[in-house]
This record gives sequence, C-alpha cells and structure tokens, in this order.
Amino acid sequence: MTRSDAPPFPFELLAPPDPAVLPLPGASFPAPGVELLRGVVYDVPAGCRPLALDLWLPREAEGPVPLVVFAHGGAWRTGLRDDLGPRFRDWRPGPFARLAQAGFAVACPDYRLSGEARFPAQRDDLAAALRWLRGRADELGVDASRTVLWGASAGAHLAAHTALTTRETGTGPVRGCVGWYGPSDLGALAEDHTGGYDAADPSSFEALLIGAPPAADEERTRAASPVAQVTGDAPAFLLLHGGADTIVPARQSVRLADALRGAGVPVDLRLVDGADHLWVGLSDEGVAECFDRSVEFIRACTR
Repeated sequence: MTRSDAPPFPFELLAPPDPAVLPLPGASFPAPGVELLRGVVYDVPAGCRPLALDLWLPREAEGPVPLVVFAHGGAWRTGLRDDLGPRFRDWRPGPFARLAQAGFAVACPDYRLSGEARFPAQRDDLAAALRWLRGRADELGVDASRTVLWGASAGAHLAAHTALTTRETGTGPVRGCVGWYGPSDLGALAEDHTGGYDAADPSSFEALLIGAPPAADEERTRAASPVAQVTGDAPAFLLLHGGADTIVPARQSVRLADALRGAGVPVDLRLVDGADHLWVGLSDEGVAECFDRSVEFIRACTR
C-alpha cells in the first residue's frame, strides 16, 4: 500500500479521554467513616492542564448524600483546592473529613487561575465540575439535587457567581451558597477600601482576573461581579465576613446581602466582630463557630 492509498489518520484518537467515563481513582481512608478519592479529573480544557477534584465521601451511607462543592481562595492567582484556610490546617480530622463524617459529600475542584485564563473561565470550571458531579452522581452515591456551594475569599466570589448563573452555565440549580469574606462588587472596591485601593492599577488581582483594571472596563467589571447577577430565583445565601477585614472590606458582603434581599432571596449576613481576613484575630472558638454555623446552614438547605 502506498502512502496515497493509506486511510486517513484517525485524528479523534488525539483527543483526551472523556472525564465522564474515566475510571475513578482508588480510595484512601483518612479518617474514621471517611472515604477520599483524590485527583479525580473532571475536565480537560483545551490549552490547559487537566482539572481535577478531591471527593470526600461518608462511608456506610444509607442512600445518596447531599453535596458540598468548595472553591478555594488565593486571590484567583494561587491556592490549593483542599485548603479552607490557615486556621484549619491543623484540624484533625480536617474540615472536609468532618463534613463527610456529618453525612455530606464534599468536592474540592481545581479551577484555572488568573495566570492561566481570564474570567469567566474560573466560574466555568466550577460549572463543569458541577455538571461532572451530576453526571456521575449515581456512581458516587451523591444526591446532586441537594448541592450547596461554599467558597472562601476569591473562592467565595466564584461560588457566589456560579450559584447565581446556573441557568447560563447549564449546571442545574443549587440549594444554597456559603461565602466567607469574598468580594462581590469589583467596581466598588475602591469606595469600600479604607486603606486605599487603586481601581486603575493593572497589576491588581482583580485586573489580572478580568484582563483590565476595574476602572478601565466597566462592562467586564460588572460581568464579573456577583451583585450584578442576582435574580429572584437565586438560592439562599449565608455570608460570613470579618468586621475588621483589611483585604476584602466587609462592605462587599453587605452589598451582596442588600442585592439578595432586594430580589426577595433569603440571606443570612453575619459580620464577625474583630476578625480580619482569613479569620485572623479571631479566637479558635470563634473560628469553630463560623465553621459550625456554615454546616448548620448547609444542613438546613439540603434537608
């Protein structure tokens, strides 16, 4: 057979395997009653690394369990998918294992950072994780109809934006959203900061996220702000924010709470006295109370 007679190369073989059918990794058991699937690939975006999630599951569950999807912080620029913050790194068992012991599945997905892609790629990655989890819910023993999003700092921004745009992204609705000290109105950060914030700075974390300083592109800034996505069919929200936050002003959560209330959406806003960003300055008991209050909200949303 000559080269001209050879059949065309099957270029479809160059495509990555479909995460919807990839075998799940082997489980580990990091705490009593907890099963952990680490590094589960849920999406392979073109031109980017594969995106993975860690999945914490309760063992011996009687039927499908509610799902918590956690988005990590790190100014959209860095961070680890399974890190709730420095105040929780020495918890034994860790916070996600505790959630699994309480009867919840917890997914902690990667998302593309601002050095890899501009917004809305990060929101779209969380949406892809939600769709993957729905598609494999039966296999995982998860009730995806009882899903709550949870995020901290930049992750709170992404969790809120994802919760408010489920129709746009085709994920299906979620039951609730927990946001810890997250930005919600990028165009108002300069107004809300008392320590100074340059909305025209092209090196700010927000500018690196959206591809332009907030002061230079009102359209992109508004599109990336959760407050601008609020509608009457939004899920319930719990917003916890340190009253002394010097990184993301507490006024940012107040703005989101006001927008949600204005649309008739249930929202519980708690400003934590004396707490800075990442719960710096808060007692260990106060940090545990923030965690417990969040778990109570999730339980109420998924009951």
